[in-house]
Amino acid sequence: GGYSTAITVNSHFVFRIPDAIPLEYFGPLLCAGITTFSPLNRHIMQAGGGAGKTVGVIGFGGLGHMAVKLAKAMGAEVVVISRSDAKKAAAEKLGAEIMAHGDAAAVATATRKFDVILDTVSAKHAVAPLVGMLKVGGTYVLLGAPKAAFEIEALPLLFNRHSMEGSLIRGIPETKEMLE
Repeated sequence: GGYSTAITVNSHFVFRIPDAIPLEYFGPLLCAGITTFSPLNRHIMQAGGGAGKTVGVIGFGGLGHMAVKLAKAMGAEVVVISRSDAKKAAAEKLGAEIMAHGDAAAVATATRKFDVILDTVSAKHAVAPLVGMLKVGGTYVLLGAPKAAFEIEALPLLFNRHSMEGSLIRGIPETKEMLE
């Protein structure tokens, strides 16, 4: 528990904390960190690295902040897609742009802009216009878990080779890779 001074654990489930990571930052990496690292690793790092890649991050809460930090560390250009630009200063501090998805002109200029979009929002929201921001062959990754169903038209997915996938916390090997 929280007040334990010792614990017995199978070594398979133990991670060495790298000296470069302060202890207070380690916990978030094992939740929001690996949740966002996994799809970024799959679609950015394993696809040649972040140089020249553009990542959209929908939502700028805990998962969104971590996604921005990791995508920037991978060398990608990052845009936070939010309800408004109220968090512009926070996004810019992390090296990201911000775009309000309620701004029709901004959404129009973002058509086919992103290689991958990580959607971290758990509340109901319109997904179809956001999928239209993917480049041909781009991937839309659901990390948030809205309870309500959403509609997507088939033809834009087919003509643009868009993929949609979900992703959750990953396993031990990928967590170790993230920590390295």
